[in-house]
Amino acid sequence: MATGASEFEAVVLAAGAGRRFGGGKLLAPWAGGALLDGALAAAFAAPARRVILVTGADGERVEARARDFATRSGAQERLLVVHAADHDEGVGASLRRAAAELPADCAGVFVFLGDMPRVPHGVLAGLARAVEAGAPAAAPVFQGQRGHPALIGADLLPQLLTLQGDAGARAILKGLGDRLALVEAPDDGVLFDVDEPGDLGR
Repeated sequence: MATGASEFEAVVLAAGAGRRFGGGKLLAPWAGGALLDGALAAAFAAPARRVILVTGADGERVEARARDFATRSGAQERLLVVHAADHDEGVGASLRRAAAELPADCAGVFVFLGDMPRVPHGVLAGLARAVEAGAPAAAPVFQGQRGHPALIGADLLPQLLTLQGDAGARAILKGLGDRLALVEAPDDGVLFDVDEPGDLGR
């Protein structure tokens, strides 16, 4: 189990093409910056030593934006950018790519979605405490709905290397039943994502 927050890692999944959005979703204007900035800000706020950004579609532009944000945030040394060549397969490919970068002493990994810009930073420490206390994984809830990011504990990390398709880590979490620790979130940012341009104004 984790003995300190420094053993956690964070992943931001930013490989999707955003087809429903019409393309270029993660670089769309949001709150004075780009949509991706919100997810990166939350990931850098997590009790994790590194943030692994997984790119795919529009990879060069997404990487450039992420590096610029990290530099402006003074967090450039914590950012690792990797490319999922098979990103068209779905989220499973991105998580496999990220999992390949996790060090042997990793106590768990936060999984952030690049199109979720409003994750409340205050929920992150609670997720970490739940896993440090022995839960195999933890996820936030708001008004009874489970949201993101999930924190996948060390014992489950090998399963990330076998994920397929677009289900992401849902199958892993579902298999835990009531062993999944649920942490109450302060607002609906753990549920809010952007799929279409109209969502930007919500």
